[in-house]
Amino acid sequence: MNEFQYLHTSFDQNYGLGNATATTKLPDIYLVEDDRVLGTTIKKYLEKKLSLNVHFFLTPTECLLELDKKIKSETVVNQTPFCLITDISFEVGGSDGLLLIDLLKERGHQFVSIVMTGFASIETAINATKKGVFHYLTKPFELEILTELVTRAFIKKLNVPESAFNAMEAQINKPTVVLNNSASTTHLFQSKFKIESPGADDIFCGMVGRSKQMKQVFERIKKVAASDSTVFISGPSGTGKELVANALHNLSTRKSHNMVSVNCGAIPSELLESELFGHEKGAFTGAISSRKGRFEMAHRGSIFLDEIGDMPLLLQVKILRVLQNRVIERVGSTETTDIDVRIITATHRNLEEAVSEGNFREDLYYRLNVIPIKIPALKERREDIPLMISYFLSKFVSADLRNNVEFDDESLELLISYDWPGNVRELENLIERLVILKGGSLIKVNDLPAKFLRANPVQVESYKSLISLPEVGVDLKQLLSDIEDSLINQALEVTGGNKNQASKLLTMNRTTLIEKMKKKGFLQLN
Repeated sequence: MNEFQYLHTSFDQNYGLGNATATTKLPDIYLVEDDRVLGTTIKKYLEKKLSLNVHFFLTPTECLLELDKKIKSETVVNQTPFCLITDISFEVGGSDGLLLIDLLKERGHQFVSIVMTGFASIETAINATKKGVFHYLTKPFELEILTELVTRAFIKKLNVPESAFNAMEAQINKPTVVLNNSASTTHLFQSKFKIESPGADDIFCGMVGRSKQMKQVFERIKKVAASDSTVFISGPSGTGKELVANALHNLSTRKSHNMVSVNCGAIPSELLESELFGHEKGAFTGAISSRKGRFEMAHRGSIFLDEIGDMPLLLQVKILRVLQNRVIERVGSTETTDIDVRIITATHRNLEEAVSEGNFREDLYYRLNVIPIKIPALKERREDIPLMISYFLSKFVSADLRNNVEFDDESLELLISYDWPGNVRELENLIERLVILKGGSLIKVNDLPAKFLRANPVQVESYKSLISLPEVGVDLKQLLSDIEDSLINQALEVTGGNKNQASKLLTMNRTTLIEKMKKKGFLQLN
């Protein structure tokens, strides 16, 4: 008896399929995906569309532990097969979805598998095929395609009769989904995410977030705000590190005193010492009077040293002395001044790397990193984007709503799938720009800047399926030419015929694009 004969027999015995009229409970789905947003979207969609029980895990280890518990509770005869949907590559721990498949087989689990990957290659496709994977999906993909694959896997590999799907019977029998039929296709985020106003629990000291990562940040701020310990805030530029510093001050017993902020990367190194510690009259050319520094101004309050990773090494020594002794010395003075100040620092740089490279003092790093708070990048908490869009709209739209903007499903999907290198600051700037330039209208994909269009998953639908080589083979030269023609036409269509914008979308020189268009006989060039 081969593997799938066993699956069929096991399924029949457990679900009573020998009787056509018997009530059938479909097998469960075990989904493994480290992108929480995508995983949650797939889980909810399959549960709603197919009425299946979907178990969602962020790592292969979690899934393996759960399935091991399951197999221990069943006898060999009563083992129920299942469908595994897993990503191939995982960021945490270097896990591998194909290795998970091997481990499950070694432990006697009976299942059919579908794998997903955002980095398609012939090698991984071949490896997946060798492991008996039912289908190999390249991200991004349409949820409707995955739904059809699941139903086909159940019917062909688990011997589930079509009648078992009841309401899904019509969908099982329909022709293969056309990838470019975007008019009737359900997009990845469309079924889950809608713009909604953040609730009271979603806003904390000017920060907006409902994701687990941001809730953890909020809780950490509440716990450490009352102490005087030094706090080190890390995270990419534009994530709101200064908002965290302000929250720490405003929730502390020092809130009635000054909160002083200093951007160490924005002040020339030769002036930074005077800015921080002050100077005496005549200390240097132009010092016509004595002046307090930022540390003295923050006495009994808090000082926020932003981008401290940019601070010169010589000045780092003096900051270390402040942390150790709580005294400062003005430039040009030999007298010390006691200060009572809570120090909060932040940087977008990796200070551990800077220490190893000799660009940052190791002793200062450990003095600063007493209580670390890491702010996640916006792409790591995509579920917060619809809330933040609403929040920024309320900030920039007028009271009479005459310049309000709305987003269609495709443009909202694009905003959620975009990686946001500028993080929250970039999102805020975009919403402000759209309110000013497009106020009172519906925002469509073409209304977004060209850089956002490069992230549009719809654009790759026209060629992603080419990884499957037809049995009869292909004319590779002609095929590549057709793909080039298609992408040039799409770029021109998206940009309204603007060759400059189209060349940016295709990441090529404008003159090169025009030469290709002339050679291919595209349009009438002016």
